[in-house]
Amino acid sequence: VQLVESGGGLVQPGGSLRLSCAASGFTFSSYAMRWYRQAPGKERELVASISNRGGSTNYADSTKGRFTISRDNTKNTVYLQMNSLKPKDTAVYYCNVLVLSHDYWGQGNQVTVSS
Repeated sequence: VQLVESGGGLVQPGGSLRLSCAASGFTFSSYAMRWYRQAPGKERELVASISNRGGSTNYADSTKGRFTISRDNTKNTVYLQMNSLKPKDTAVYYCNVLVLSHDYWGQGNQVTVSS
């Protein structure tokens, strides 16, 4: 299983970014996918999740209405569209999949929201 993330960076408050996570090594369309984040000095937290076919999504209260998780099963990729970004969204973002009771993580992608 391999998860490769891209799309992070520095953005001003109120701006937008889209993260991508390209997956390989498992049957992507059979598994729910998740995005987590970890800010300095804080525990890793679940940001959003999406069911295997994309019909069901869930979000942390802090991101509802601003973030959108989606997936393209033809490209084995999951996305996180982040709008109206705030400084408190600054963190390393990870995509995640649970396959056969084992958690797999991407390498992490830094998102910094600052003026």
